Amino acid sequence: MSWLSRFSELKDVEDKQLHAELAQQKVLHVPKGHQLFREGDVCKGYVLVISGSVRVYKIDEEGHEILLYRVGEGQSCMLTTTCLLGLQDYPAEGVAESDTDLVVLSPKLFEQLLVSSNSFRRYAMAYIGERICDMMMLIEDVAFGRMDQRVARILLSRAEIEGDMLICTHQELASELGTAREVVSRMLKSFERRGWIELNRGTIELKERSLLGQMLQS
Repeated sequence: MSWLSRFSELKDVEDKQLHAELAQQKVLHVPKGHQLFREGDVCKGYVLVISGSVRVYKIDEEGHEILLYRVGEGQSCMLTTTCLLGLQDYPAEGVAESDTDLVVLSPKLFEQLLVSSNSFRRYAMAYIGERICDMMMLIEDVAFGRMDQRVARILLSRAEIEGDMLICTHQELASELGTAREVVSRMLKSFERRGWIELNRGTIELKERSLLGQMLQS
């Protein structure tokens, strides 16, 4: 089965020659932890994730990280798109969060598709719009959000994918939130005292999802 089956917008590309060229693209397998790009790197192609997940984040001079977004199955990387369109270097980091299969289209093929294919152009632009909205929400959350609500939100977000037993460390959550581990640990201990979660080494078990959700409305 062609990798294009994961991308309904791309398998409907109108130009037969471009469609054939897409179908012939090589699928790359990258292991968990592989660094796909670093801040300042030249953007070498348009990234399409077939399976797995890519974490895109910023890191400051002291090594603190903040998650910008994830690129999952059937999605493209917004920063890659904007770098290709604006002829800019990458302004952030990208790492495979799990074993990941992906395709990288050359800048030339990317430009040809933008010009010749309405379906591809809609697909590429839709992800830019979606990610800009996500990042606006992130800015609002970091600037104005309560830390207890931010921690609860990330726990609930991960639980939608992983279930009630989350395999993660306090440092990993702190990196995603762009704050110190000690701050996250204090919030988690507070949640545990209320009976909402149970903390163990390397895991966080959600006991009361509904109460965590109610806190987001307070």
